[in-house]
Amino acid sequence: MFVPVLLASSAVGAITAILALLISITDKIVNNYGEVTIDINQGKRQLKVKGGAPLLFSLAEVGIYVPSACGGRGSCGACKVKVTSDVGPHLPTELPYMTKEETTENIRLSCQIKLKKDISIQIPDALFNIKRYRGTVERIRNVTHDIKEVYIRLEEPKEIDFLAGQYVQLMVPPYDKIKEPTERAYSMSSRPSDRNHVELLIRLVPGGIVTTYVHTRMKEGETVTVTGPFGEFHIRETGATMLCVAGGSGMAPFKSIFYDMLEKGKTDREVWYFFGARTKKDLFYLEELKQIEKQWPSFRFIAALSEPQPEDDWKGETGLITQVLEKYLTTQIDRTKPMEGYLCGSPGMLDACIAVMKKFQVPPDKIYFDKFA
Repeated sequence: MFVPVLLASSAVGAITAILALLISITDKIVNNYGEVTIDINQGKRQLKVKGGAPLLFSLAEVGIYVPSACGGRGSCGACKVKVTSDVGPHLPTELPYMTKEETTENIRLSCQIKLKKDISIQIPDALFNIKRYRGTVERIRNVTHDIKEVYIRLEEPKEIDFLAGQYVQLMVPPYDKIKEPTERAYSMSSRPSDRNHVELLIRLVPGGIVTTYVHTRMKEGETVTVTGPFGEFHIRETGATMLCVAGGSGMAPFKSIFYDMLEKGKTDREVWYFFGARTKKDLFYLEELKQIEKQWPSFRFIAALSEPQPEDDWKGETGLITQVLEKYLTTQIDRTKPMEGYLCGSPGMLDACIAVMKKFQVPPDKIYFDKFA
């Protein structure tokens, strides 16, 4: 009586195997797009690549690195390019990151465009200068309970040229259930004058692929890959009062910016640096910032705790950093002078800071940030 059952089981297994084979063959036939041409900036460069992959990754394979803070997951909206040929309508995954003007101009997310036929795009010429660097982790140290300072010595190429405030994408290898190399964007905290190193401040994000690797597996002496520099977050040479706001690892670009300004003798610029944290254990670089204040008469550092604990014995500002920013704009900062905003933090913090700055007549086009996912 077991024979029919065995025969039925064998038949089902055979049918399943045949269907899997047919699906595999169909996939290869249907999705075999052959060779595809990418025309960049009206013939400035023409690339021949294998079709089927997202535009973002196909460009990276030939050494053209479009910024992608989320590593191509479609969750940051950073990898925008202008497409001047027909690739179909915008996908639902693209529209949340597009303005009406961008949609009209056919700006697209390169991670969401699958190369099925020849395509023409426009990108900033600066992207041709982005490089992928191999480096060695020279030092890892804890600056708070959940932020590590990672200092990388560049091996090939050996020097990086960047503006203080810009970011790179750090790639980590597969581990545990992560089957592919993964990269995420992090602002550089190193000084541009230190061209042989890249320093990053990486906060542990629960479930974060790259941050988890850095905090649990990365070792001094291992080889890593970084790509960059990217971003438009850097100081403008205007002389306007700088309103700088950060929280957590958002300290990174400001550390780079302030030391760069000190080295270049730009200490006549008025700077107000507001840094928000939950408790005292989330504060760091306090001694370094005190030293900067001593060297820079028009530099003011204001730290604020949103949830100070009794053991903190905190005597400084309390509340959300946006509330403290508004307090100082109301009572201490000279608003008759031109002002510019420089922000680095979570999307929620950025939006709240922008609202406060607009309230005090800081022009929206004078508020600078890189919005990471």
